[in-house]
Amino acid sequence: MKKIFLGLVIGATLLFAFQTCQDDKEDKSILEENSMLIQQEITNVSKLVVTEGHFAEVYNYKDSKELFGPLLRAEKKALVVVNADVTVAYDLSKIDFEIDEASKTVKIKSIPDAEINLNPDFEYYDVTADYLNQFDAADYNKIKKTVKASLMKKVEASALRTNAENRLISELQKFYILTNSMGWRLTYQEQTIESLDGLQLLKP
Repeated sequence: MKKIFLGLVIGATLLFAFQTCQDDKEDKSILEENSMLIQQEITNVSKLVVTEGHFAEVYNYKDSKELFGPLLRAEKKALVVVNADVTVAYDLSKIDFEIDEASKTVKIKSIPDAEINLNPDFEYYDVTADYLNQFDAADYNKIKKTVKASLMKKVEASALRTNAENRLISELQKFYILTNSMGWRLTYQEQTIESLDGLQLLKP
C-alpha cells in the first residue's frame, strides 16, 4: 500500500513538473512572439516623417566703404527677394530604444532632433554699386547667410515646427497602442507613458 501511495506521489510530482515546464515554454514562446511583434512594428514606423512649408523674405542689402577718410564713401545696395521651400523631418530610424522582455517594457531612450532643410531661391533687384565698391562673392555669401538665419527663426516660430511635432506624436502613438494592448509598458527616459496624452513627453 505504501509503495502504491509513494508511486502516486512521485507520478503526481513528475506530472506537475512536466506541466510547469510546458507552461514555462508556452509563456516564453508568447513573450518571444510579442517581442518580435513589437520589434516589427518599430521597424514599420521607422521612417522619415516630413512636414513641408514655404516662406518668403524681402531683404534690403546695403554696404558702404570709406575712401580716403569719412568724407568720401563708396556704396552698394541690392533688393533681394527670397522664396524658400522648407522641410521639417524626423528620421524615426534613429530612435534609440530597448526591448526588455523580463519586465515586458519597451524603453525609448532618445528621439532624434528635427532636421530642418531650407532650399531658398534668391532673386536680386536694383543692384547698384559704386566703381570702387563693387559686389563680390563675399557680399553674396553674406546675404545668403543673413537670409537663411532669418528664415530659420521664422521656421522655429511658425506652425510648421508644431505640425511636425504633432505628426511625430501621431506616429509614436502606434508604439503605445501596441504595447498597451499586449500588457507591456512603454517608457521614455525612465518615465512610464500611461496614456495617449502622456505621449507629449516624447516631444523633443
